[in-house]
Amino acid sequence: MSWMTDYVRPKLRGLLQRDVPDNLWTNCESCGQMMLTKELERSEKVCPHCGHHMRATAKERLGWTFDGGEYTTIELPKMPVDPLGFKDSKRYTDRLKDARNKSHLDEALVVAHGMIKGQKAVVAVMAPEFLLGTMGAALGEAFVAACRLAVLQKAPLVVYTASGGARMQEGVVSLMQMPRTTIGVQMLQEAGLPYVVVFTNPTTGGVSASFAMLGDVHIAEPNALIAFAGPRVIQDTVREKLPEGFQRSEYLREHGMVDIVAKRSELPELLGRILGIMMRQKTVSDAAA
Repeated sequence: MSWMTDYVRPKLRGLLQRDVPDNLWTNCESCGQMMLTKELERSEKVCPHCGHHMRATAKERLGWTFDGGEYTTIELPKMPVDPLGFKDSKRYTDRLKDARNKSHLDEALVVAHGMIKGQKAVVAVMAPEFLLGTMGAALGEAFVAACRLAVLQKAPLVVYTASGGARMQEGVVSLMQMPRTTIGVQMLQEAGLPYVVVFTNPTTGGVSASFAMLGDVHIAEPNALIAFAGPRVIQDTVREKLPEGFQRSEYLREHGMVDIVAKRSELPELLGRILGIMMRQKTVSDAAA
């Protein structure tokens, strides 16, 4: 009995009480299948069972996009924190503080520069982990900063969009970012630099109604929601059943608003080819001018 009590029971108790990390497993949002979180991260957050593309953080996208995961981020312009002194159930300043603590980001846009398949590029990534990627004055100014950096470096600009639209806590100031970001796109056009937009799920509201729809090339991840107003709002308004796949990547490609639907793993190679072709064309055009 001594051997059972002193050795076997403690071993069994240790096995039964062993702590299992909360994030060891992840369930697919689409098919419900369970998979190891590490396996999911190795597949760039694409479900190995159904191919569903899950949401990714801004830093993950930068690491997947740039050669060797190497890039340099830039410091973004400082903007007034709470232009309207907004408060609902919580102060806007407190919401921003919480978002910064959880995401370790200053805003819902991260701007970096580096190489994509040997091609110099500036990449701006919207961060859904920061207030659902909503657009306020700071994001608008960050986008313009990305455009200025691209012009300064004579490099193409790639933007990954992921947004719930305008940031309601900034009211009309947020809506003013729609023409503000359009000015940034105009800077790229005047410099003859490529501007490529990669739509990810979801891209909605004021973002889809401004700089997201002004790219020279539009690429989308599979089954991404790309819309101004969501399908439920439209269906309730027109009181008709919407077509299958309405406002999804594949539907928009069929109707001419998206050029290419590409899997996440294909994006770096695809971007490298597109940017290389467009920059060679710019060089030829500049030489002929």
